[in-house]
Amino acid sequence: MSRKKIRKPGIFRTYKERGEWVEAQFVAEALRRGHKVLKPWGDSQPFDVALNFGNRVVRVQVKSTSFRVGTGYRCQVHTNPNGRRYTPKLFDFFAAYVIPQRTWYLIPAQILFQGGKYPRGPMLFPMEPIKNDCFHCEGYKEAWALLRPKPEKKEPRRAGR
Repeated sequence: MSRKKIRKPGIFRTYKERGEWVEAQFVAEALRRGHKVLKPWGDSQPFDVALNFGNRVVRVQVKSTSFRVGTGYRCQVHTNPNGRRYTPKLFDFFAAYVIPQRTWYLIPAQILFQGGKYPRGPMLFPMEPIKNDCFHCEGYKEAWALLRPKPEKKEPRRAGR
């Protein structure tokens, strides 16, 4: 299996190497923030990292970008390693790291796949002031608090007969 080479010379020879590095960056940042991190073995899962909250697990797909478009960065959402398109059922959050700005975006999957369409990839504007009404994903910049799962609704107990 051949790996795509990065066109501009730098510290990473392939996108696979860069992907492994950005996953390590995510794990380090999540641990720094007190999260319990699970890392699936190999590339067979449709997510890169999971955060363990006791009886709940939050699945995270991690990507990076350095692809500048105007004042923003485009983060591509490609098929997963198994060749299947990503869907909001495969992971809970999309973590995008803008390498030149050292900025994380933590976007809920349902936002990324709004309307059920396969996304081209979000545009991220880490250098601009946050304008939620103007820039779709800016409210998710460094939104680490969103990764905590919402508590499950408890059903009232029914009296036994």
